[in-house]
Amino acid sequence: MKLSASLAFCLTAVSAQSVIESVSFGYGNKISESAGSIPGWTVKGEAHQPQILSNKVILTPPDPGHTRGSLWAENALSESSWNAEFQFRASGPERGSGNLQVWYVKDGESSIGSSSIYTVGKFDGFVLTIDTHGGRGGSIRGFLNDGSITYNQHANVDSLAFGHCDYPYRNLGRPSIVEIKHSGAIFEVIVDQKLCFQTTKVGLPSGYKFGVTAATPDTPDSFEVFKFAVTPGPQAVTPPSGQSQQQQQQVPIQRREQAINPGALNDINSRLAQLGQEISQLSQKSEARHQELLNKAASGSSSPPSSSGPDLSQLTDRLQRIENALSQLQRDVDGRDYRKQFMQLHKAIETSHISLTEALLGMISSATPRMGLFICVVIIFQLILAGTYIFYKRRRNGMPKKFL
Repeated sequence: MKLSASLAFCLTAVSAQSVIESVSFGYGNKISESAGSIPGWTVKGEAHQPQILSNKVILTPPDPGHTRGSLWAENALSESSWNAEFQFRASGPERGSGNLQVWYVKDGESSIGSSSIYTVGKFDGFVLTIDTHGGRGGSIRGFLNDGSITYNQHANVDSLAFGHCDYPYRNLGRPSIVEIKHSGAIFEVIVDQKLCFQTTKVGLPSGYKFGVTAATPDTPDSFEVFKFAVTPGPQAVTPPSGQSQQQQQQVPIQRREQAINPGALNDINSRLAQLGQEISQLSQKSEARHQELLNKAASGSSSPPSSSGPDLSQLTDRLQRIENALSQLQRDVDGRDYRKQFMQLHKAIETSHISLTEALLGMISSATPRMGLFICVVIIFQLILAGTYIFYKRRRNGMPKKFL
């Protein structure tokens, strides 16, 4: 463990030394020693100011939308072969969106500013665009321009991409790692240690500047940048053509040998020997354990069970009881005749229906007024009226008449 930590520390130190510091940030413990600025980089924004923290730069905030942010290297890259590692994270609501660009262009900020691939005019160089183009959850595309194409006036900017791959980058909860490798033989884009696209037909000149821009719409994504580190790429080696060249090449080799500390080499050798012994011991223990398991399997495992044995046995018994109960239930369902129960249920429903009908008819008949009684009342009333009229006429006719 100590050796692995030492080796990791050495590798980290070597990689940190090979980083081109003038066009890089985020490769150490902090992005910047001074708050609010990054040495060698220009940080700008529109509708907000990008926030520089100890371990990241927030190019666009989660709220509000319609913001832009940009990071531009102030120094040009002098290497013709290089590797750039870019770490970012995008997070936002379900329907959030935005785009993120990594530029390597001539004149840097003065030609691009905070533009995206859809709003930039003419430029000379390369841009890698990360957005949700195509509705597939995310994509990474590469574009080139030699200064002859005005992108913001082109009818179909998406058709100008020379390489692409699908990559769902939103709301991963971790930084995504994008590597851009440029050499005289091949141009590659690698995402999370997986090849995105490559070509042998792209060659970019030295002397251009790196930059990162981000833009968001109404429902924004928050783009955070953790690291942008550029290291020299592999250089082409020319074989020597004479003794003089061999002598010239021997000089730096001898200087390297002189620069190596013999004590450090002895320490590394001792640590490697110790690591080899530990690996050998682990291998022997693993082999012994494997042989022990084979012997137990061959002899029916006569040794007392481990602590996990009773738990496994109880779990097996419980599963067996559940299986037996399910089998019994299935047999009862398949073998029992339910016609008698259905007939009883049918008779009960029919009896309830008949009794309900009779009760309803009785209620209707009891609530209906009797017509015979009504007719008798009408006849009696008419007889009373007729008798009264006859009595009145007779009384009037029997009265004495008066003559004037």
